[in-house]
Amino acid sequence: MPTERVTFAGHDGSQLAARLDLPDGPVLATALFAHCFTCSKDIPAARRISARLAAMGIAVLRFDFTGLGHSEGEFANTTFTSNVGDLVAASRFLAERDMAPELLIGHSLGGAAVLRARGDIPSVKAVVTLGAPSDPGHVAHHFADAIPRIRSEGTAEVMLGGRPFRIGKEFVDDISAAQLTPAIRELKAALLVLHAPRDETVSVDNASEIFLAAKHPKSFVTLDDADHLISRAEDAEYAAEVIAAWSTRYLNLQPPAPPPGAPEGVVRVTEVDADGFLQDIQSGPKHHAVADEPVSYGGTDRGMTPYGFLSAGLGACTSMTVRMYARRKGWLLTGVSVDVCHDKVHAQDAGLAGDGKIDQFKRKIRLDGPLDEEQRTKLLEIADKCPVHRTLEGSSHVVTELDEASLTS
Repeated sequence: MPTERVTFAGHDGSQLAARLDLPDGPVLATALFAHCFTCSKDIPAARRISARLAAMGIAVLRFDFTGLGHSEGEFANTTFTSNVGDLVAASRFLAERDMAPELLIGHSLGGAAVLRARGDIPSVKAVVTLGAPSDPGHVAHHFADAIPRIRSEGTAEVMLGGRPFRIGKEFVDDISAAQLTPAIRELKAALLVLHAPRDETVSVDNASEIFLAAKHPKSFVTLDDADHLISRAEDAEYAAEVIAAWSTRYLNLQPPAPPPGAPEGVVRVTEVDADGFLQDIQSGPKHHAVADEPVSYGGTDRGMTPYGFLSAGLGACTSMTVRMYARRKGWLLTGVSVDVCHDKVHAQDAGLAGDGKIDQFKRKIRLDGPLDEEQRTKLLEIADKCPVHRTLEGSSHVVTELDEASLTS
């Protein structure tokens, strides 16, 4: 996944540091990601969600709010309103690149910010919140003990997540006065609310309030036992998968025509984790799967193995071929299922010449319906003529070349 390091002017002119995660191909849509309170653009959830969306053709801009991460400015001078201003500034930056955002994603206070910012970003068609508070004032509980000092002295240093931050009186006053409900009611975009019932930082009651205030279309999906930061890899993966699947319903993802010599288009496989074997598999913007290896082989067992996909291709093609023949003949075939197993066997055991091992795929085909013995025999014969069967038993030619982009990365 190519990533551009970019900067743009925030609400007050400060240069904000950002990453623009791009697809390995044409950009079909653009998303804008707002991180959680005092977090950064590089938290695991932001990285995984961005990677997943980029794999399906959606570019994602994730940036550090003013005064955080690698962005310029003083955090002590920022407010919830300034966060919203940074989001609007980010959308203008994207629009100037002909990439006006259609999808807003916000985590925690960033979720509240995208709900408020939607009204100032007309290109947006869909909004996603993760662990978002229904009231921006909720974040004050992180530094409740310091609020009297902040009000009396104007600013005060507080510890948040083990790090010191200076909070200003203007921030406290702004989150106290902010009202999200009117913005949610007038969202005029599809809404997906993601929240963990056991979130100890922002209770799930907040998600219910956001969901009930919104008009349809809206969806509410639980993140089960995920923590507030969605820090576990499996939770970030699940959130990314849900967002990706949900967003295709509201974004007009029109893939380009397939390149010459590839009538079915390009299947792109992208490594998710350099420390494991998890792979994103994308065929066009709408068809996604993950490949992995079992835990015993160093993987995380989150997807089928490569040989599992080969078996699936054989089984699917077998079932389709049998169905097409029965349909053409008008036979009463009411259902087809194909069990496929793969193993390495000695060639001699398979009745073939040679001393080495070969790949063996065993198929068990079930044919339901009032068919006679002759019809069932013919359908089994037809199964052996499925295109994938012929490919596996015949000779294929694999051409490998180095992507020129590898020479400059």
